[in-house]
Amino acid sequence: MADTIKSVYGKFFAEMAQKSAAASVVSENTSYEEANLETRKYGYKMISDYALPGSGLGNPEAFKALYDAVTKEGKRGLIMMEHLSNMDLPSIVYFLENYGEEWSADMSKRIVAIAGKKLNETNVGVRAFAEAFSRVIVYPTRSLIDAQAKMETQEEKDAEAARAKKINFASMRAMNECSKRGQIILVFPSGTRYRPGVEETRRGLREMDSYLRIFDKMILVTMNGQCLHISEDNPNDMLADELTHEVVTLTASPLIDCKEFRQQSLENLPADCEDPKQKTVDDVMAYLRKQHDDVEKTRK
Repeated sequence: MADTIKSVYGKFFAEMAQKSAAASVVSENTSYEEANLETRKYGYKMISDYALPGSGLGNPEAFKALYDAVTKEGKRGLIMMEHLSNMDLPSIVYFLENYGEEWSADMSKRIVAIAGKKLNETNVGVRAFAEAFSRVIVYPTRSLIDAQAKMETQEEKDAEAARAKKINFASMRAMNECSKRGQIILVFPSGTRYRPGVEETRRGLREMDSYLRIFDKMILVTMNGQCLHISEDNPNDMLADELTHEVVTLTASPLIDCKEFRQQSLENLPADCEDPKQKTVDDVMAYLRKQHDDVEKTRK
């Protein structure tokens, strides 16, 4: 039987629940949540238990380039990262913190992830793991569509849409404040974890086009090797995710000018392109996929 979060770390759930401080229901007043370091040690334990020796940053100089752009030049910094599992965010923070340089430790403290509200609202176990890292909480379009599909009246659907609008407006303000403080925003452009064989989970959200307009500099980060895998039998139960021992390598692209990337994408649009915003995000995802595949070819 495979190791799962529940089977291996379930013994800590009661302890984590006592230390949890995050909102169980997200509103416009909880759009930003500072990391709860009391629960972080559990996520770090998963990484130290299952990431094999040799895991870490594949090219630390690329991460440092973004750090320097933010801290020395005052640029608005962005990390766009492929999303394979709920260990992606803990891994990048963990490997930066433990790389052993002053800049990397400071960079690990500056990362603020964009996170969907379901991480707070699913259950206390998922919430306790998620709140270990600073987050701006959003109401994703996909989540709104799913929620409205379960509602019977138009009045309920309209109320939920209004709630989503308030949360996302507050999250944009929070994200702007984070950038002003020199924090680095991390976003998963697919908006969901990649499920092997389900190609739509690889597609980027068109809303990501706005990040290319708002931010100055970015790196695109891929993860090769993963210690946490979505359960085929229980794909919707995050605590049923399966753990494996693997070497995990995080690789960053060279520093990219966000607006130049977007402009180049738009200049290469086919004449019959119906959705330019989606095309810019498709180019981000294509870059991530090629980078992932290129790194995989070199891994032992």
